[in-house]
Amino acid sequence: MEGKWLIADRDLNEREGLKWLLKTSSIPVTSIFMASDFQEFRNVFEREVPHIVLIELDMIGKEDWSNFRDLIQIYEPILLLTSAEATFEKARLAVDLQALDLMIKPFSSKRVKSALQKASRKLTVPHSQNKSIYSNSYKEMSFESLFLPGAATEENYFVAACKTESLDALRTLYSFLSEYPFKDVRGIFGLNDMVILLFMEHCTNVTEQCQKALRRWEEEYSEPLAIVVQIDKSSKMTLYEKYKETRKMLEITYYKGYRQVVAFNESPKWVQRDPFLAPPEQQAWIEMLHNFSLEEIKDWLYDEFLQLTMPYPDPGLVRIRLTSILAQVRRFMKTYQLDENLAYEKEYHHIFNSILYDTVLYRTVQNFILFLQNIFEGAKSNIQNVTQDPIERGITYIETNYSKSNLKLKDVAEYVERNPSYFSHLLMTKTGLSFKGVLTKIRMKEAKKLLIETSKPIKEISKLVGYQNSNYFSRMFKETTGVSPKEFRLQKMKT
Repeated sequence: MEGKWLIADRDLNEREGLKWLLKTSSIPVTSIFMASDFQEFRNVFEREVPHIVLIELDMIGKEDWSNFRDLIQIYEPILLLTSAEATFEKARLAVDLQALDLMIKPFSSKRVKSALQKASRKLTVPHSQNKSIYSNSYKEMSFESLFLPGAATEENYFVAACKTESLDALRTLYSFLSEYPFKDVRGIFGLNDMVILLFMEHCTNVTEQCQKALRRWEEEYSEPLAIVVQIDKSSKMTLYEKYKETRKMLEITYYKGYRQVVAFNESPKWVQRDPFLAPPEQQAWIEMLHNFSLEEIKDWLYDEFLQLTMPYPDPGLVRIRLTSILAQVRRFMKTYQLDENLAYEKEYHHIFNSILYDTVLYRTVQNFILFLQNIFEGAKSNIQNVTQDPIERGITYIETNYSKSNLKLKDVAEYVERNPSYFSHLLMTKTGLSFKGVLTKIRMKEAKKLLIETSKPIKEISKLVGYQNSNYFSRMFKETTGVSPKEFRLQKMKT
């Protein structure tokens, strides 16, 4: 049976790639429609009423979920979902929406073709929904036992922490949990960022009860919810200590997302990692940006942030690492004068806020990729209009090639298509430094990082920053900083 298809994805390359795979397959198709955001998706959906929908879950905003569910329940299309987040949350959404398949990016053409063929064979399969109703009452204990370190309790408890993605929904969540028919609940505490449940020690199905409550919540509300349960029955910790551990464990939603219940019986620990880009990583980013290598950047970000497994790094360190990457992007924007464009500046600040405040990592990464896609288009446009700053381009070139011991002024001038003398004059006017001064400053900056962040010998560091003679490197370092490389490393180790 032929059918109408609707492909919705924010990434132009992804949309076109999916369309091409569908058109080149043997699947009978009446027509293919495309959408780049949810508003366009809704307009096309209501106008065309497609038989099969292939949509990126991550493009559906919190405010759009109710509308999306209504469309799916009313028209019952065959549903294929994609996402960059390989989490239980996405799998739960796929099950709840009764999707035929969920494909995690980056996916292979073979994987996509298999899903498309499966959807084509299922055109006549109907969807169904089941709902149930609950009620509840509970007896609450005092806040003192939970939140004061010295408070003692005669009984032992299991602790569950419940958190909605939006703080605006917490009051609704508290009311919902208060009315839900939990068994063996001793207290429900509404805080300013989560709701805490206390289950009696003899309760044997805490996790199962929370999973059922989560499913009931999702039947009534579109707001994402995560629940973390502390189930260590043998622990001698106080109630306050259990509460602190459970609260910390709830931060795992940054990696795993919402719409799931996570049970744990060990104290949560974060892996320590360097949040800043190492010099080779900085250089890799400079080269990827310089070459407009969007696919290479995608792979780098996916491997770096979306393939993490437990134990995870501290979310704060991951946010710092993302801002370290954004600093490289900022330099790229200045090189092509995109920082002078209000639209790009607005996008830049949006990404910066996403890094600092978004509650789920995969969303930040996806927004970052879309942002880079836009600024690459802007940079290419500026290249065509010959508006890029030769000094910024020249400095970027030096930052990329500072490790070459034979790097010369004429190499940089040739790269930016300027006469060496004229480029040297521009460089001095804008930075107050000669070519040699700029090169030395960059090399010394990288040398300091390597001395602080690694245990590499000084002779090796000398070569890594472009000096074949380690004695000459040490002399230049001392002229610049006032101390030798060895003294510099010892000072930093003491501090």
